[in-house]
Amino acid sequence: MTRTGDTGLRGAGARRVEGLRARAAQAAPERDLEAVAAVGGRFVVPGDHEWPTQLDDLGDAAPVGLWVRGRPSLRLWALRSVAVVGARACTEYGAHVAAALGAGLAERGWVVVSGAAHGVDGAAHRGALAAGGATVAVLACGVDVPYPRGHAELIGRIAGQGLIVGELPPGAHPTQSRFVLRNRVIAALTRGTVVVEAEYRSGSLVTARAARRLGRHVMGVPGPVTSGLSAGVHELLRGEGALVTDASEVVELVGDIGELAPVRRGPVVPRDLLDPVAARVLDALPASGAAGAGQLARDALTGADEALNRLYELQSLGFVERHGDGWRLTPDAKRPAARRRASECGPIRTVPGGRTRP
Repeated sequence: MTRTGDTGLRGAGARRVEGLRARAAQAAPERDLEAVAAVGGRFVVPGDHEWPTQLDDLGDAAPVGLWVRGRPSLRLWALRSVAVVGARACTEYGAHVAAALGAGLAERGWVVVSGAAHGVDGAAHRGALAAGGATVAVLACGVDVPYPRGHAELIGRIAGQGLIVGELPPGAHPTQSRFVLRNRVIAALTRGTVVVEAEYRSGSLVTARAARRLGRHVMGVPGPVTSGLSAGVHELLRGEGALVTDASEVVELVGDIGELAPVRRGPVVPRDLLDPVAARVLDALPASGAAGAGQLARDALTGADEALNRLYELQSLGFVERHGDGWRLTPDAKRPAARRRASECGPIRTVPGGRTRP
């Protein structure tokens, strides 16, 4: 239930109001505005032209404003954005997938949003930057504070090519609770959240759950079932998360009508182009030795004349050759056929007549 007390602050109880008043007494807005201006930033509040209105979906938990560093418009960039988050101590696989997602989304005109942390976050940002695309880092500290320290150069590159966003004033340092609060901004700002690697207890899953509550798309990239770093993602996929493997599948979910991922299928081989009767006759041929047209007709469930016509057709295509009164596979057709039968049908056994069957 929403409480306002005598302060008019929605969602704030007496203790919360007391804490806010204590912080307000120490606030120096003019100093903060000067500090953010010194790094090329600004303060954006609801009602401003640059304010992303999707943040209003947070209701009472919406930020009172955001500190923004960088030249692009946050509102315009957020309209076509996707969050890519995951484990800080990610595997090489996680880093590779995150970088590929960042680059692929950027190449498709999408803004990659993450938290600039080590691991998956940093890889996603770097992938977008490498593709010459747009990326936004949402920090749990002031936009003038490079955190983590090891990503000072990366954060500088993002500020020059993209946007740095933070809810805290300049000079503020991160705390564990501030990371949790930051995650809700990432979830609300974007159309969907992709989790690459995450353990059961992970801040990335906090972001995903916030996205789900807000009605955003929630996606996960599967990993090895033996990896604890993928356990949280797999749990997410068992629920309401959608499985994705690349940028095209992400865009199919979050994008507009017609932005479809390509159809996945194996390579087309010459056998795939045969009509059904010819394919049955070809399958009836033994892996070794020869067989007569009558025998092949019976096994292919067709007439003798039809089988003979198909055999001549297969001969012209290089699949079979005449051997006395019988027919046999050519060397080029025999090797793929044997491999396919071994992989698809299991062990091959010999039956009377020298023919082979699974």
